[in-house]
Amino acid sequence: MAPTDETAQVPQQASPLGTTPPQPPPSGDGAAPGARMPRWLPRAMVLALALIAVFQLGSWAFHQLIGLLINLLIAFFLALAIEPAVSWMAARDMRRGLATFLVFLGLAIAVAGFVTLLGSMLAGQIIKMVEGFPGYLDSVINWINTTFHTHLRRVDVQDSLVHSDWLRKYVQNSATGVLDVSAQVLGGLFQLLTIGLFSFYFAADGPRLRRALCSVLPPARQAEVLRAWEIAVDKTGGYLYSRGLMALISGIAHYVLLQALGIPYAPVLAVWVGLVSQFIPTIGTYLAGALPMLIAFTVDPWYALWVLIFVVVYQQFENYMLQPKLTARSVDIHPAVAFGSVIAGTALLGAVGALIAIPAVATLQAFLGAYVKRYDVTDDPRVHGHRTRGSGSLTARVRRLFER
Repeated sequence: MAPTDETAQVPQQASPLGTTPPQPPPSGDGAAPGARMPRWLPRAMVLALALIAVFQLGSWAFHQLIGLLINLLIAFFLALAIEPAVSWMAARDMRRGLATFLVFLGLAIAVAGFVTLLGSMLAGQIIKMVEGFPGYLDSVINWINTTFHTHLRRVDVQDSLVHSDWLRKYVQNSATGVLDVSAQVLGGLFQLLTIGLFSFYFAADGPRLRRALCSVLPPARQAEVLRAWEIAVDKTGGYLYSRGLMALISGIAHYVLLQALGIPYAPVLAVWVGLVSQFIPTIGTYLAGALPMLIAFTVDPWYALWVLIFVVVYQQFENYMLQPKLTARSVDIHPAVAFGSVIAGTALLGAVGALIAIPAVATLQAFLGAYVKRYDVTDDPRVHGHRTRGSGSLTARVRRLFER
């Protein structure tokens, strides 16, 4: 017999199904010979990294500029509010810049006069309270001694207050917080100046701004932008008109109360309550009612309680009776929509969102209403909340069920 060749290859057996059995992977790194990376994969990776970087940069820039954007939004709505007055003077051959300057000058004089009068009144009342503090303290000590049969003296109470730990800590905290308060005041003044400058530019250069915006749009889109701008001016003016009317009603109501109680500076306090409660959202009502209560307390502590009760009752009347009707007539927006828009605006932008939410939603509603197609509603009883005869009421169904 011939010797067997050990290097001879053994023939492969065919699989039962007649197909070639799977081959084992080639030795080495496991990659098929000649395999390459797709050409689009590096470009896709670079593009994805670039998009992520741009998104991160945009998010960082937005958070850094959000204060400026809010100031621009406030300035834009303020410019819309004074637009009718500026346009009225500009239509009578007055330069638009001069008309805007006169409007801002009138507003500045009114605000400065009111703040000066209010500050002098408040300073006088604080001095009066400080001078009368020993008398108030004596009356309180006498009441405590008479009621609880104690033997307190004003000298002992003053010594305990002066040498108390909480007073020392309060003075230290107040001293360290002076710089923070100063920085906040300077920041508020700078923010107010920024809003005033931008609103002046928006109002004075309104036609130029509209022309620049329309120059990049086709004629059909230009008409829509101008219509939206006109609607925004009307709705913002209507909103301010309604707030001013409610401020007038609130001021008159509180003036009658303060005058009846004999509270000093009743006209100034009434103007304070009307303006602050209507034009400072969220906390305006509490700020407006705190000052009259403080002044009333210097006259009689019971008068402060009466003022508090009147402020709470009038606030409920204004929220549920007065404000929905005036807002619906002047801004043409449903009270429920107005209430929801204020909540949404507060959640998004805080006090600023609460202030501009109603005119913004009213503008959007009026603009969309001009392009939404409406149809006549069929004369169906179910539209008015009446059920048809065949359906029957729930009571009749239950009665027929028991009769069976």
